[in-house]
Amino acid sequence: MKNVKFAKCVKCGKIYEATPNLTNCSCGGILDIIYDYDYIKSVLTKDKLAQRSDNSMWRYRELLPVEETTEAPPLRVGWSPLYEAGRLAAQLGIKKLYVKDDGVNPTASLKDRASSMAVAKAREAGAKVIACSSTGNAASSLAGNAAAAGLKTYIFVPSRAPKGKVAQLMTFGATVISVQGSYEDTFDLSKQAIDRWGWYNRNAAINLYLSEGKKTVGLEIMEQLNWVVPDYIAISVGDGCTIAGLWKGLKDLYAIGFIDHLPRLISAQASGCCPLNRAIETGEDWHPMEENTLADSIAVGVPRNADKALMAIRESNGLTVNVTDEEIMAAQKLLGRTCGVFGEPAGVTGTAGLKKLCEEGKISPDATVVSVVTGNGLKDVANAIAHCGDPISIPSDMDLLLKAFAENNIVVE
Repeated sequence: MKNVKFAKCVKCGKIYEATPNLTNCSCGGILDIIYDYDYIKSVLTKDKLAQRSDNSMWRYRELLPVEETTEAPPLRVGWSPLYEAGRLAAQLGIKKLYVKDDGVNPTASLKDRASSMAVAKAREAGAKVIACSSTGNAASSLAGNAAAAGLKTYIFVPSRAPKGKVAQLMTFGATVISVQGSYEDTFDLSKQAIDRWGWYNRNAAINLYLSEGKKTVGLEIMEQLNWVVPDYIAISVGDGCTIAGLWKGLKDLYAIGFIDHLPRLISAQASGCCPLNRAIETGEDWHPMEENTLADSIAVGVPRNADKALMAIRESNGLTVNVTDEEIMAAQKLLGRTCGVFGEPAGVTGTAGLKKLCEEGKISPDATVVSVVTGNGLKDVANAIAHCGDPISIPSDMDLLLKAFAENNIVVE
């Protein structure tokens, strides 16, 4: 790979050749891809990028750690819409707000970006089987992207995983193991199985290439904004891989001169499971927490990508915010009713956090913000129905319709 120098441990600094099967450092630290930015600047310009017709994450190949001959996986991942949300910005009291809807990806979450990269690297490694543990979205994204590429998958999920996500797994033909325990228990069993049978490892904090796929959400945001940097980018945080990837992409763009400064990140976690934000807020090392939130995709009590995530928040002079399940579900309805975007609980946690920070006066009224919705609401319809209530149910009778409108204080316009 001409654009890649090597992989480097974020903890001890040890250097490795960036081979497809590379995982963690011998010290246990997470590895990071180090690019040759001089080479990238010599082969990639804004004009060249603008002329490309490939509206997917693979339009940024010069900034991705893949061989030049590696084919992009079959599913079209990335280039999700960035909507200007004027009505919601007015409600929040800020100058400008954009909503990045990554729920439109093939399996309906941002995790498709990581899984597309996993499939590409598995092909480079000559692997026939990919495996991972997941709270739900990483699992379904891997199963779908691998199925399209003809690869077999073994997926480990905690038993609390929503039925919608498990249904995706089964439909895509994955071998699904529902683990009776926490995400930590699920991760441990998947690691043992991967080590035993030598499957290609898609676990985000083990496979350094996955955050390189996730970083494309940041590359897209900046290109869609015509390289004008927002003040903040808000995103939900679980194991830390997504916020770390977002930051890596932004730093890449800064390093090659595509943007002239960096935005601040907003790390939004559920109050019932916020080990990374708690570490930032207390100035102490992170400690495990119970996974006490309905936002299953970010219910990670033992985050596996803590080092990179904490580094991203600190380097960006970022803000942390913890929101209750009630605040998360309120944000789901708010996004739906002002933007027409249906996000799952974890997917709208960034917006919930932004709303809370605005209410607390921590975001300037002059600010421009991007809020990333990381997953589609159809992933978890049970919680949406529970918090929105039931529809009006009546026979086909106009008198009964009028009565129902009156009882529900509905004013017909």
